[in-house]
Amino acid sequence: MNEAQLIAGCLNGDRKAQKELYDSYSRKMMGVCLRYTSDRETARDLLQEGFVKIFTSIHSYAGTGSLEGWMRMIFVNGALEYLRKADVLRNSTDIGSVNEQLGENESVISKLSAEELMNLISKLPDGFRTVFNLYAVEGYSHKEIAEMLHITESTSRSQYVRARQWLQEQIKLIEQT
Repeated sequence: MNEAQLIAGCLNGDRKAQKELYDSYSRKMMGVCLRYTSDRETARDLLQEGFVKIFTSIHSYAGTGSLEGWMRMIFVNGALEYLRKADVLRNSTDIGSVNEQLGENESVISKLSAEELMNLISKLPDGFRTVFNLYAVEGYSHKEIAEMLHITESTSRSQYVRARQWLQEQIKLIEQT
């Protein structure tokens, strides 16, 4: 089935179309879920909840933009809702001005595989990982992140900078080995 047929089938509650949609996108969406939680079981729960939401709200997909992008937003929003309920940023500190540290070692980063980099990101503390994913991977601004997570912009910036610093330290450790 092509994408239009999958959407039409899902709109009609066709189990075969739903399974094919799931089979086509579940790996990518599991990757999204794993970026926001380091716990595989929680990621699986988020994946299941996300597909339930997709199947129950597929009628709201307007057909503008990619289906994958629309689905990704559902998974990101589901993960953020979970993280807000878990209050992952409760130990965050609000820093008025943060200076980003640059100077990542490009040669080390280029030697890391995508899987190794994703593994490092998955080890970030929850608050750092959430802000890092929203800013560096999803492309949201710190203002948008602050609104989504109910934090200040400066907290978003400081969490991002701290995530980068932590990743840089881990990359240096890899370089030394």
